[in-house]
Amino acid sequence: MTPRAVARAGTLAGALGVLLWVHACREQASPKTGSETNFLQSCGTACGNGLTCVCGVCTQPCSGTGECTALASGAECVEVADRAPEAACSNADCTAFCDLTCRSDPDCAALGTSFRCRDGYCRTTSWDGGLPDADASVPDACPATTLDVGDNPRTVEVGDTTRSYVVRLPDSYDGTSPVPLVLDFHTLGGTPAGEAAVSGYRELAEEEGLIVAWPQGIDTAWNIGPCCTLSRDVDDLGFVRAMVQQLETEVCIDASRIYAVGVALGGGMAHHLACNAPDLVAAVAPSAFDLLVDSEQPCDPERPVTVISFRGTADSVVPYDGGPIESPLDPAVTMNLVGAEGTFQRWAEIDECTGEPSAPDTDGCSTYSDCADGVEVTLCTTVDGITDWGDPELAWPVLSRHRMP
Repeated sequence: MTPRAVARAGTLAGALGVLLWVHACREQASPKTGSETNFLQSCGTACGNGLTCVCGVCTQPCSGTGECTALASGAECVEVADRAPEAACSNADCTAFCDLTCRSDPDCAALGTSFRCRDGYCRTTSWDGGLPDADASVPDACPATTLDVGDNPRTVEVGDTTRSYVVRLPDSYDGTSPVPLVLDFHTLGGTPAGEAAVSGYRELAEEEGLIVAWPQGIDTAWNIGPCCTLSRDVDDLGFVRAMVQQLETEVCIDASRIYAVGVALGGGMAHHLACNAPDLVAAVAPSAFDLLVDSEQPCDPERPVTVISFRGTADSVVPYDGGPIESPLDPAVTMNLVGAEGTFQRWAEIDECTGEPSAPDTDGCSTYSDCADGVEVTLCTTVDGITDWGDPELAWPVLSRHRMP
C-alpha cells in the first residue's frame, strides 16, 4: 500500500554539462546499456565504460544501426549530416554515431528517468545544437564518494549549532554521474527514520536511482515564520543550504535537480523553500500543509517554481479550507493558512499561470499547465481524506520534468 493509499484509509504515521568538441573517434567495445554507462549524457573530453565523447555526448562511432542496439533499445546509427540544424554538430573524423531519436520524453525512458527529448534526440541536459564558446569550461568531475550505499547519519554546522540528517544512497549509485537529490522533511514531532519509513521516497530512491536526505528539525519542528520551533532564531534555510553544500562534496549530486517534499509541517517547509530558496530547489511536492497568509509568510520567489500539493478535505489538523491553527508546541502562537484551494490559486498567481486549471483527474489532481518558464502548479485532493502523505508515484513524474534554469 502506497503512502497515498495509507492516507485515504485514514492512517496517520508519525544533475548542466558543457557541450564540448572532441577531435577523436576510435573503435570501442560494446558497453552495457542505458544510464549506467552514461550513454548520451553530456561530456567534456572522456566518458569511460567503452564510450567516446562525440559532439558533446557519450556515445560511440558507428557505421550501421546494428552496432548501436547493444547500447539501448531503439538506438540507431545516425549520420551527422542527416541531423536537423538545431541538433547538428560536426566532427572531422566521425561521420555517424549511435543516438536515440525521440518525439517526446517517454521515448527516452529506456535510458532512465533523467533523460529528456531535446530537438529530436534523447539527452540528459539541454542540447542547443551548436558548439560551446572557445572559453567555455568543462564542469568539475564527480567528487570522490565518501558515503556508503544505504543510510548515512550525518551532521553539519550551521553557525554555532550542530544539525543532523540522514542521507541514503541507492544500491545503483556508482558515483560516476550526477544524481537527483530529494529533501524529505518530517512532520511536527517526527524524525528522519519515521519519515523514511512512511513517505515512500526511500522506495522511490531505489526504483529511480535517487539520493534522498531526511533532515532533523530542532524541537522536531521547522521554522517557517511564526511557527513552529520554540526559538524564532532557528535557521532552517541555512541548515538546508549547508546540508546540500556538504553533500555536494561527498556524493555526485545534480545541482539542477534538487527537490523538496514533506508532510504536514514538513510540507510547510517544502513551501517555505519554494518561496525563499528558488535558487536551490527545482520543484517541490508539499503534503498536508498550505501557505500562510502573506503577512506571516511572504512568498515572492525570484523565479517561477513548480509545485504539486497533496491535500485531504477531511484534514482536521490543517483544515482544507484554511484559517487559524495553533502550534502544538506553543499554544500562544497562531498561524493563519490560506487553505488548499487558496494555496493552489496563490501559486498560480506567483507562477504567472494563465487560463483555467484542468478538471480533476482520477487521482483528484488539477493542474495549471500554462505558466511562466514552463512550470506547472498542481493540487491533488483526496475527498474525505485526512492527513495526506502524498504519493511519490504521482509527485515524481512532475518533479522530474523540471530542473533549475
